[in-house]
Amino acid sequence: ALLVESGGGSVQAGGSLRLSCASSARTFTSSTMGWFRQTPGKEREPVAAINWTGDLTNYSDFVKGRFTISRDNAEKMVFLQMTSLEPEDTAVYYCAEKSRPGDNLNVDAYRYWGQGTQVTVSS
Repeated sequence: ALLVESGGGSVQAGGSLRLSCASSARTFTSSTMGWFRQTPGKEREPVAAINWTGDLTNYSDFVKGRFTISRDNAEKMVFLQMTSLEPEDTAVYYCAEKSRPGDNLNVDAYRYWGQGTQVTVSS
C-alpha cells in the first residue's frame, strides 16, 4: 500500500490522539496531503490538508482549532494531532494524496488513499 495510517484507538472525551500516515509514494514530497474521516452511512468528509512544503494548511470548521496537521518530508510521513476529542469525532480516519486540481478539502481531488484507522471517542 502506498499509504498506511496508524495511531487510532479508543479514548475518552477530552482526550488526545496522534494519527500517523506513512507514504511510500515517490510523489509524496511534492503533493498536498489530507486527512479525511467517515462514519457508517455517511459520506467521507475532509478534516485537514497540508501543502507539499508544509506552510499552508486547511481545516474543516468542525476542527475548531483542536486538530493540527503536519508533515515530515524526509520521513515521508503526515500526522494529525487531535486534542479535546469529542464523541462526534468517532470515525475511520484516512490519509490521502491529492492528485487532481481543486480545493484542498475536496475529497474528489484525492486519488490515493490509505486503509484507514479507527478512532473511537467515548463520553
